[in-house]
This record gives sequence, C-alpha cells and structure tokens, in this order.
Amino acid sequence: MDYKLPYLDFVETELQLPVSSNNEHLVIDLFAGCGGLGLGFEAVGFKTIGYEILEDACATYRHNLPSTCHQINLTPSSDLVHGVAAIIGGPPCQPFSVNGNQLGLKDSRDGFPTFISAVERYSPQIVLFENVRGMLFRNKLYFEEIVTYLQNLGYIVEWEILNAAHYGVPQKRERLFCVAHKGGWRWPEKTHLYSPYTTGDALGELAFTAPPDSKFLTKSMDEYIKKYEIASKCINPRDIHLNIPSRTVTCRNLCGATGDMLRLRLPDGRRRRLTVIEGARLQSFPDWFEFKGSESNQFNQIGNAVPPLLGKALARSVKAYLNSGYKQSEEKEFILKRAR
Repeated sequence: MDYKLPYLDFVETELQLPVSSNNEHLVIDLFAGCGGLGLGFEAVGFKTIGYEILEDACATYRHNLPSTCHQINLTPSSDLVHGVAAIIGGPPCQPFSVNGNQLGLKDSRDGFPTFISAVERYSPQIVLFENVRGMLFRNKLYFEEIVTYLQNLGYIVEWEILNAAHYGVPQKRERLFCVAHKGGWRWPEKTHLYSPYTTGDALGELAFTAPPDSKFLTKSMDEYIKKYEIASKCINPRDIHLNIPSRTVTCRNLCGATGDMLRLRLPDGRRRRLTVIEGARLQSFPDWFEFKGSESNQFNQIGNAVPPLLGKALARSVKAYLNSGYKQSEEKEFILKRAR
C-alpha cells in the first residue's frame, strides 16, 4: 500500500467501476441508502441490486451505480431477486430493550425481521450487515436473538467493530459489522492502521475557502457552542482538525445547528458548516459521485452511508470467501461458544 498517494487519487483509483459487465456474483443490497456499501461491492466486480424506501436515495444509487435500486417499503414478505450469492445491508434497529415493546424479530417496525426473512427465503452463501456499535451494548439481547436465528439457519456468525480510518477513510468512524457464513471467513486486513488519511488530506484547499453558498455560524451559534463545550468539559474545540482523521460523520452533525456540528474554522476566524462535497469526501465518496435531492436529503444520505472504501475492503473479503470453495470448519464450535 502506497500511503503517500494523494487522497483523491487513492479514492478515484480504489473506487473506479469495472468496465466489464461480466459480474461474477449477484448481491441483494437491503436498506441500501444512496449506495455507499453498494459502490464498494461494485468496485470489486459484484452486481448489486438495491432496495430502499427513500426516493432521493434510490435516485442517487441509480445515477451512480451500473445497477438498479428499487424504491420499496421493505417487509418480511417483499419479493426480491433470485440467484444471489450474498445479502448485504444496514437494517434500521429499534431500541426495543429500552423504549419498545420488546418484540424482537416479531416487531414489524424494525428492519431486521425483513433482513432475516430475506436470508431465510433466498439462502445466500454469505450475509453481511452493518449497524451502530451500541447494538452490542444497549441492544445486546436483541443482537443475540439475531445471531441465534442466523445460526439456526445453518450459518457461522462473526462480528467485529471496525474503524473506517484503518481502511483509508479519513474518519474515525466505528461501526458494528456482522457476517454469517459457512466457514472460512477472513476479516479484511487493516491497510491504514499506522498512517491514516487526515481531514486535511481529504478536503485539501476546500478547507481554506468559502464557496458562495457557504453557511456560516452566527454569533448566537458561536455562543451556544461555547456553552456546550464548557458544559461537556471539552478540552479541544470541536472544530475540524486538519491533521487527523475527522470524528464520525452523521446526519445530525452534517446539517444540524448543534454544538456537535462539523464545522471548519477559516484563516480569518469565521466558522462555516461543511458542504455536501466535503461531507462526501470524509465518507470516502469520489468527487464524481453525485447526490440527488435537496441539500438536507443529500446530507442525510451521506451521514447514513457505509464509507465506500470500507465497503470495498469488506467486499474483497466476501469475494475471496466465495471464490475459495468455502466449507464448514472446526471454527464453528468456537464461534458458537462466543455467541453465547
């Protein structure tokens, strides 16, 4: 790995889509959003078919990827494409252990009943889903229920909390990834553990300029943020620091007027919110990737996405698994004990 390759060149190279349409494997991409995970899989040579409820996110997916995205309100009985090698996605998860009715996989408000139903009905060779790391803590019992269900379908289930910065994304983003397989899965190796790309690498000259449509923080917002930082005993101001990877990019801190807002301090002292292209770069979307919808919808798509570079790292491992002639192994007993 050449860590000195300029960030934009690195992203462009890594996420260049194959010219050939002779895809080896078909993938169902559930709760697909704008296609962050799908882009990573397409870059490796998979053909993804997306399913997503939001119109603008579907439009973004279709515009940028050489595949389709069906706008649909997914349910456990939704008809999907047949003959798939993998099912991937980011199912929304209701915090049933605290605020819900604790119905688990029987609760239709949650995305996991749909996801698990698709796995059961279409029998992919491998399954991968992403969620917030809090699922292992606040919703631990519910997560264990999901793991048990997948195991009862004949899969070995493994999970890890991955930091996107370790895979070339200029962002300290930790998310839970869970993989259900038949034996022989290997997590992707960390490529940028000791030399991560920084916010400055990603934003370049944009960090020192103010586009015509820039949204600057007002005096009252500056005062609110100051009180927020004092109350939270913040040691370092939460402005973006160009010499390190960004903190986690979310819908809330991209477009919300809060103390947690992602903002740049310009050389003249003014602070401004990030633009769509800046938020997209921090998520490792290439500059050619065009988002559809209003600005707030675009920010939501960016904040909800799996960083494509991390998606590609996982896709490489999925491809290696599918091409390896996977088989049941002795690791199953160990992993089953871990899940308990």
